[in-house]
Amino acid sequence: MTNLILLSFLRQRPMHGYEIQQLIQASRMDLWTNILSGSIYYALNKMESDGLIAATAEERTGARLRKIYSITDEGEKLFQQMIRETLTLPPHTVKSDFSLGLVWIENIPKEEAVELLEQNLKQVEESLAQWRSGKEIKGQYGLSKIALATFDNAISILEQDIAFLHKIITLVQE
Repeated sequence: MTNLILLSFLRQRPMHGYEIQQLIQASRMDLWTNILSGSIYYALNKMESDGLIAATAEERTGARLRKIYSITDEGEKLFQQMIRETLTLPPHTVKSDFSLGLVWIENIPKEEAVELLEQNLKQVEESLAQWRSGKEIKGQYGLSKIALATFDNAISILEQDIAFLHKIITLVQE
């Protein structure tokens, strides 16, 4: 996922790692991709050594020297291949560490289980609010039909997760 994201940015224009990190944060992509700044720099170094990107310039800012990367022909080929691979994956999976935890939920005190589930519920509700806000903000600049469908799908899944958590909390409290 990290390579796909980085290559997509570098297809737009040459950039340095910090600029890519800022674009990821500004677009709120970090909320749904789990991409961390450390993984950005690790991936850039690895992709450079693999010949997928090349440092085409350097920029000095104070004491820092930043490499500016461009995508190579090999990087473009990998980008195209990765898009094709991701389109064959299921949009979501039912595999879940949460579901695994539910199997053994009765092994911890009921009050603690409810408290943890309510914590989880609060996080999912906050995520839902962020997705709704993101849809509204990005909608002001125009969203493609595919982007709109993606927002609607994520919002729907989060709403279902909230309903599921409410149900599990009620069942645990019985």
